[in-house]
Amino acid sequence: MRVLITGATGFLGRALCLRLLRDGHQLKAWSRSPRAVAGALGPEVEACGGDDDALEAALEDVDAVIHLAGEPVLPGRWTGPRKAALVQSRVGLTWRLVRALRALPRRPRALLSASAVGLYGDGGDAVLTEQSPPGQGFLADLCREWEAAARGAEDLGMRVVRLRIGIVLGRDGGALGPLAPLFRLGLGGPQGSGRQFVPWIHLDDAVEAMARALHDEAVSGPLLLCGPDPVPQAELARALGRALRRPALLPAPAFALRLALGEAATALLEGQRAVPEGLRQLGFRFRFPTLGAALTDLLRDDGAAELRPLRALLDVDEGLPYLRARRPTWELRAAVDVPAPPAAAWALLSNPAWLGPLTPPSMRMDLDPQARFEVGAPFTHRLRLGPLRLPWTGRFVGIDPGRSFVDVQESGPWGCFWHRHGVEALPGGGARFTDRVLLRPPAGPIGELAMHLDLKARMMSLFAYRTAALRLRFGAPGAA
Repeated sequence: MRVLITGATGFLGRALCLRLLRDGHQLKAWSRSPRAVAGALGPEVEACGGDDDALEAALEDVDAVIHLAGEPVLPGRWTGPRKAALVQSRVGLTWRLVRALRALPRRPRALLSASAVGLYGDGGDAVLTEQSPPGQGFLADLCREWEAAARGAEDLGMRVVRLRIGIVLGRDGGALGPLAPLFRLGLGGPQGSGRQFVPWIHLDDAVEAMARALHDEAVSGPLLLCGPDPVPQAELARALGRALRRPALLPAPAFALRLALGEAATALLEGQRAVPEGLRQLGFRFRFPTLGAALTDLLRDDGAAELRPLRALLDVDEGLPYLRARRPTWELRAAVDVPAPPAAAWALLSNPAWLGPLTPPSMRMDLDPQARFEVGAPFTHRLRLGPLRLPWTGRFVGIDPGRSFVDVQESGPWGCFWHRHGVEALPGGGARFTDRVLLRPPAGPIGELAMHLDLKARMMSLFAYRTAALRLRFGAPGAA
């Protein structure tokens, strides 16, 4: 199936693209910045963008459209111009999309259009389903108009699914993006009264449900994308604290949130006890039905890799002169099993353009489009680390086709960085991605201290993100 996705480079869109590529779909990403698509989504996603004529042309040969684009409602106060921008980015863009669809002689069969649980306003303790009426307030009005614009495609004979998306929990973005760092510092706690319900969903379950809605011709109308167990916000704070082994005792009082955010504080202070009745009727099986299971999966970085002080250089052939000159002090080992043929795993691993989708957006790599995959070939990337853009110049020093390759950093943020990437065939079928990294932080003793205080956690988080991305792309072992 050929699918056009708007908002594909966002938090949810990136994961959805990886999931749909697993099914063999051909994807187009409609973006305001087509040049950013390759770095964010990889070489298998076609980039497109432009004016209304370009949008019509991009839609001409697709079978379905997934519309996720929209400015985030937080952070920031909802000033008059800010509200207008939010409406335009959701309602205006959806009407623009429907107009383009109307102009086509052959239209896609389906439109999956994002909405949000904010449609229900403040639901209190009432259980909400797809059949519950909309609520009151700016967010509710925004979602109601957003869905009305999407329903314009129903008049064109298209199947329309209105995805009422809850609070998505995932790595390096979503609701956990701003919360996890505060909780790691022991500064987390409930927001407002803590009694407002949070209709959360694990990122993997969200994209799996969207894939189901895309494939199943019987799915139409509103569909709640949230987990089966919404919890009060105070319970979310406690569970997050437990998962990170930190206290969750510092509340954010409602008056302080309103003082800081004005009307926008309602996005944090209002709740919805939404339950996914539509997914239940479809027989959808959640991989993470409980909040504890979801947070354990998302925050357990120590399960993705092993990073420890280096004792000796063992089993090293490629780049040995480099290592002797740079003197690594740490070793990282990681392995990820996937139910994919080793040849498919190698095809991804050996394509430098896949580095971007396997790297957290907060550590985005701007890739060298001229990089050649051959021994001795140099490459230059740029790594984003907070507000910094750090050049990374490296070289391939060894390639064993179909099995492994080694690259080294010649100049960049590390004192030493030697990386062997590998693919192994598993006895029962499938493939194992392996990584061995020999590294040394810069700046001598100061760098070693930074390694213990911060850099080690960053490396573990990087490989945990990579594990999650590979499993979205190829599937998890034993997953149905």
